Amino acid sequence: MSAPQTDPDVDLHVAGQRREWSRHRFVLPAIALGGVVGASARYAAGRVWPTPEHAFPWTTLGVNALGCLLIGALMVFVVEVGGAHPLLRPFAGVGVLGGFTTFSTYAVDTVSLLDAGRPAIALGYWAGTLAAALVAVVAGVAAARTGVRAAARVRRRSRRTRRGETQR
Repeated sequence: MSAPQTDPDVDLHVAGQRREWSRHRFVLPAIALGGVVGASARYAAGRVWPTPEHAFPWTTLGVNALGCLLIGALMVFVVEVGGAHPLLRPFAGVGVLGGFTTFSTYAVDTVSLLDAGRPAIALGYWAGTLAAALVAVVAGVAAARTGVRAAARVRRRSRRTRRGETQR
């Protein structure tokens, strides 16, 4: 007789592992709630800017690029600036932006363009989306870092002014 299958990572009979579960019990609900928000926003974008059949899917490209821009900016604040609520990254990054971006639709759109006999457009869409996503992440990171540095300069000037120091 074989032993019953159990998850080898978690044993709720061990007090330390029960504490681990209690610390992270809100992560999955935060991701799920964020996913609802992000997927709803993506659906709304598709309704506002629908793509005709076999046409270049500009809406999907735009949604993915915007989502990548926002994830780049978010990660600067979460990872580099710090001090964010521990559920911010699961909610906003994995949930909202993960639900908003739609790389599965990107793949389906590419195959649909190929099936419609439009291989040049499919290739352009495939490569263009990858390029736009990478450029958008880099732009989001750069914009957020610039904003963080500017805010730090403003705070330093404000402190100097309050102390009566002259500005340079």
